[in-house]
Amino acid sequence: MRRRDFVKAIVAVPVTATSMFGQTTTAPSGEKTSAPQTSSTSTVPPADTAPRSIDQRGSFGFQSPVIPATVPDAIATTEGHFFDARQMATLRKLGDILLPPLNGYPGSAQASAPEFIDFLISVSPAERQHMYRSGLDQLNADAEKRFAVPFADVNAEQADALLRPWLRVWMRDHPPAEPFAQFINLAHEDIRTATMNSQIWSIAATSAGERAPGIGLYWSPIDPDIEMYV
Repeated sequence: MRRRDFVKAIVAVPVTATSMFGQTTTAPSGEKTSAPQTSSTSTVPPADTAPRSIDQRGSFGFQSPVIPATVPDAIATTEGHFFDARQMATLRKLGDILLPPLNGYPGSAQASAPEFIDFLISVSPAERQHMYRSGLDQLNADAEKRFAVPFADVNAEQADALLRPWLRVWMRDHPPAEPFAQFINLAHEDIRTATMNSQIWSIAATSAGERAPGIGLYWSPIDPDIEMYV
């Protein structure tokens, strides 16, 4: 079809926007209404196939999920310990007394040995857990009974009076038979082992020009943001 013939066809068959979308207007009162006239050449789609508006809020049946707010401490406990606060304070004091810093080497506290032992006992057999808990409780009770202070607050002389009677010279495979003496001596061994097998002890040994036992092999807190090499 040539362009002038196409223009004639458009003029002869006018199509309004309202008729294209199948819409009708309401006639004023008193006037008769008539069905809209359409031409056989019109390409108006039937009313039932006319495009409909899309509800953007529910397009494709998708709705954004509602994520409830959660308090962090409801999921994880900050700095959780197997021992309670008093037992943990007693264990830290025991470590300070039995293995303090010496000759450039770190002490129990600097090596975080009490925290490691807390974790170790939390995954130990029930018998060892009971020995530690009852031993720490008795140590604290003895300090309060004899000196009217918790074990965490005893001075060097008071600590010596509380611990020395229970220290034994013993072979590794034959710990003392008395329950409290067994706790004191096994705790002493655990504190020394945890401290001397820490990363900070290995660094101190290397700095002093000595070869640390098991160099390069030590327990270390799980922290992906901290990497130290010796």
